[in-house]
Amino acid sequence: MCIGPLAPKVPKPPPMPAPPPAPEPPPTRDDPEVNAAATAERRRRLAMKGRRSTILSGPMGDETEANIGRTLLGG
Repeated sequence: MCIGPLAPKVPKPPPMPAPPPAPEPPPTRDDPEVNAAATAERRRRLAMKGRRSTILSGPMGDETEANIGRTLLGG
């Protein structure tokens, strides 16, 4: 340890930076943008539900067994 007139001088640390600004509060249910997004989502879900109810088969088509035991032409 060097104590005395030949000791190195310790520089002062730089000043602390200013703290960042506080984050904005999250939107509430009373916010018009939130209400518009909820309405759009509700309409989108209703549109999907309406279309899905009209599809009677799956992606592979009708996979039920065909009724071919009787024919209409005299059989």
